[in-house]
Amino acid sequence: MTTPDHQPLVATCLDLPADSPGGSVELFRDLYTGEQPLIPARAFMLQPAGRRPAVPAGLELLAVSGKALEGPAFRRYIAALGQALAHALTPEHIGVLHLQHLAFGATPALMRALPEHPRIALVHGTDLLFAGLHRDQLRVLRETARLADAIVAPTAAMADHLIRLAPQTNRRKIHHIPWGIPDHLLDCPPMAPERTPASHLRLLYAGRLTAEKGGDVLLRALTAAQGIELSIAAPIAEFHALAPLMRRAGIHSRYLGWLRRPQLWKAFAEHDALVMPSTTLETMGLVALEAQACGLPVLYQPVPGLHEALGGSALATDFTNTTALARDLDRLRTSPSLLPALRNAGRANAARYPLSSTAAALTDLGKQLG
Repeated sequence: MTTPDHQPLVATCLDLPADSPGGSVELFRDLYTGEQPLIPARAFMLQPAGRRPAVPAGLELLAVSGKALEGPAFRRYIAALGQALAHALTPEHIGVLHLQHLAFGATPALMRALPEHPRIALVHGTDLLFAGLHRDQLRVLRETARLADAIVAPTAAMADHLIRLAPQTNRRKIHHIPWGIPDHLLDCPPMAPERTPASHLRLLYAGRLTAEKGGDVLLRALTAAQGIELSIAAPIAEFHALAPLMRRAGIHSRYLGWLRRPQLWKAFAEHDALVMPSTTLETMGLVALEAQACGLPVLYQPVPGLHEALGGSALATDFTNTTALARDLDRLRTSPSLLPALRNAGRANAARYPLSSTAAALTDLGKQLG
């Protein structure tokens, strides 16, 4: 089935609770939900335990519990999620499946619910990480790579990582479609207040504080840095879990809370640099691109995906080397031309990734498969 403007109606599911933090959730909502979604879809997430959260228009919640990663519990979860999706969806109303992640439960569940529809699998990064750690997730990833009609990787680094995990994957099925950031942010970023010279460099960490994001690495690295102020915008439970390490490292930080994106965009204007100390990989690092769109320079660990998206538009450093990091922070603090140059380069880089282009490319790919 197609929509009135001849777009194939998408069925897609992200098997995370609707109130989950993270870039994959924001991208999912940006693409498929709202009063006028960029991609018309039946879009599903999980009903969180407790009170039903406020959700954007077009996002449907499934009351499926028992999410697991391995073993019989994982198989039971897939079966329950597949049954819920089959009950909610009318096959003739759907044109194409968008499989969010090549692993986890929603991908096999959606293929069970609608086994005859064309399938586009989207690499997000966490699927690759979990497939490297869990046997059943690796099995699902390899099966998805085999059964998908097309695989979308936002960076070449993610495609290469997928091939290492699933070497039998047909490379001709892999399409490079970068993720994007909202067009309105590129067109009308928040106005930055007048910057006054400061003796301290105001650093911002924004995102999850899971191991692969490198929060602990950042804190250890900052012990040798001088003249910095650190703000953290992260889920509160993850911030509290990191607090003992902060105390041992003697790091004082300002906790901003887990900010909604408009609040985060405003916070960008109150800082001098965003720090991205990711340890393993980043699908693209959308928060870094949003920071650049708002004129905030980025200091980052050049891991796969992130280095491809940012390149020379941001300052690459080594957060595992306290001396190197202290040197680069001192350069940012004392060189009068470096921060303005990074602001300009960052804005130009972010402009390369409008979300409308992501949506258009995914829609075109769906039409080719229909």
